[in-house]
Amino acid sequence: MTKSVISRRRLFQTGAALTASASLSSRVFSKPAKKVGVALVGLGYYSRDLLAPALQHTQHCELRGIVTGSPEKIPVWQKKYNIADNNVYSYESMHKVANNPDIDVIYIVLPTSLHMKYSLIAADAGKHVWCEKPMAMTVEECQAIIDSCNKNKVQLTIGYRMQHEPNTRTLMSYASSKPYGKIQSVIAKAGYAGGAPSADNWRLKRAMGGGALYDMGVYPINAARYTVGANPVAITARLEAKRKEVFKEVDESAYFTLEFADGVKAECATSVGESFNVLRANCEKGWYQLSPMQSYNGVRGKTSDGRLLDKTIANQQARQMDNDALAILNKSRVLVPGENGLEDIRVVQAALQSANTGKRIEI
Repeated sequence: MTKSVISRRRLFQTGAALTASASLSSRVFSKPAKKVGVALVGLGYYSRDLLAPALQHTQHCELRGIVTGSPEKIPVWQKKYNIADNNVYSYESMHKVANNPDIDVIYIVLPTSLHMKYSLIAADAGKHVWCEKPMAMTVEECQAIIDSCNKNKVQLTIGYRMQHEPNTRTLMSYASSKPYGKIQSVIAKAGYAGGAPSADNWRLKRAMGGGALYDMGVYPINAARYTVGANPVAITARLEAKRKEVFKEVDESAYFTLEFADGVKAECATSVGESFNVLRANCEKGWYQLSPMQSYNGVRGKTSDGRLLDKTIANQQARQMDNDALAILNKSRVLVPGENGLEDIRVVQAALQSANTGKRIEI
């Protein structure tokens, strides 16, 4: 089979999945009495300050377990969240969760380079897998996670919270409804002016998934894909590091142009040293945008004819986890399947190749 045929098939399949995902937001689910038991793997900032608190506000899931390599964190978490002794695991004992009926889901919240390893352990234990983005280091690792979840007949979803956010979902629906005509170009930028990480921080290590492109780049990549409703066919990228004394082996910022099959181009940027936060689609008969397009709250947008995209929700992470829990309870399609995460990593790998060679790379 030729590369062009494979690419067209992949574009169609993923584009269809993105459209189907957007349409699911209007579906009315039943509300089972049972709650899904969640164990968080990795108790760093995102678990501690965002996911665990959000789980206190969910309707369909609850925090029941933890997996950590830091014994000193265990009593703190047990006291705060009333976690039973037999629901506490180390990374070495995590496989024993297979015998624990209290836990239905393993949520992987670790450095990117560890996502595959612990997703496979979770799937082999017969538990549903929620994996934070970026999904993994390579397309092959992503596919291994997908294959393992399929083999073990467990659900897999990737933690793209923005795809659960209501204003983003409205924008996603425009990819198929085209209320302002054909999309002509897209701008997708997500970055923040962060302080310098400590020298041993994994985000400064390429092998662990560090650098702006891996750490933040999936925001504009995913946004461009769901705005257009398709996968890009080529990319031209460049990486830079202004603070070279800090970012010795990874990029501080990444700038790239995504090309789509119908001629649409998306100008994208991501950074951990510069602030920008916008998603905009320029169309034949107008435009629409979100600004900020990526933040833990306050996502807002507008259109060229004055419509405001201003729906509010109390907590993005709670909405995301409730949606994913309902997919398990109702045995229904997840909003963000593993294939969605895989396609972003395909683009990340192509971006690195383009930046290293200085050439346009076909995807």
